[in-house]
Amino acid sequence: VATSFTPRMDYYWMMGDNRNQSADSRSWGFVPEDHIVGKPLFVAFSKREAARGGGIRWNRMFMGASGR
Repeated sequence: VATSFTPRMDYYWMMGDNRNQSADSRSWGFVPEDHIVGKPLFVAFSKREAARGGGIRWNRMFMGASGR
């Protein structure tokens, strides 16, 4: 039984295009950086944390993924 694990690369949580019926990181876990192909183009949806009042962050909708 392993008692510790040290990742050797960055891992990312990947979300599919249909949040409720998609095979994504909820099914198969985090993805190593070298397995990711392509780049994000824009932010399609962004929501504030409930602790910060919740709601949609309208200023981020359809903004380029680089934040510009």
